[in-house]
Amino acid sequence: MLTFLALTSVALLGIVPEQSQAIVIYTGWERHALVGSDIRLSCSFFSWRWTSEDVTFSWTYRPDGSRDAISIFHYTGGAAYVDNKGPFRDRLEFVGNPGRRDGSILLKNLELSDNGTFTCDAKNPPDIVGRPSSVRLLVFEKVPIQAGVITGAIIGVVLGLLVLIVVIYYLMRFLVARRVFSLSVSKHGKKKKEGSQQRQ
Repeated sequence: MLTFLALTSVALLGIVPEQSQAIVIYTGWERHALVGSDIRLSCSFFSWRWTSEDVTFSWTYRPDGSRDAISIFHYTGGAAYVDNKGPFRDRLEFVGNPGRRDGSILLKNLELSDNGTFTCDAKNPPDIVGRPSSVRLLVFEKVPIQAGVITGAIIGVVLGLLVLIVVIYYLMRFLVARRVFSLSVSKHGKKKKEGSQQRQ
């Protein structure tokens, strides 16, 4: 009877479908680029299971000032599909490696109108439950002056403080050494004076 129950349990466990676990998706937070340049938007995921042959990646794009997102890319069944009507139909290339859980895309010849939020979603069946991750792209005609000025000012202040600390350190060492030398000379002179007075 016990053997029958054990075999029945094994058989039932064998036909129970695999339970899915949460999948965690990663992208950058914000990327900056210049007009006319190319940029790689990275997307990867963490899953407790081996990478499935049915792994999928999907990218959507929401332009700045818009509430609606549009599909721009999808990877499924071992093939990559770029949306043939979207703004990136001729400027998007899949550069990821699904076997290594990488669903990165490359955007080419960037334009100012490309500013917006890019969202990546990934599935690694049976792990299909996860929160998509988003990265914001900011395209500039030239490197923002304000950012350069702020960065330069911060670096200047830090270097200035370091130089000031080093100067103060060596100044203190000099003053202490000078004080010790003065005391030593004064003490030595006093002893010589006392010696000469005793001889007299």
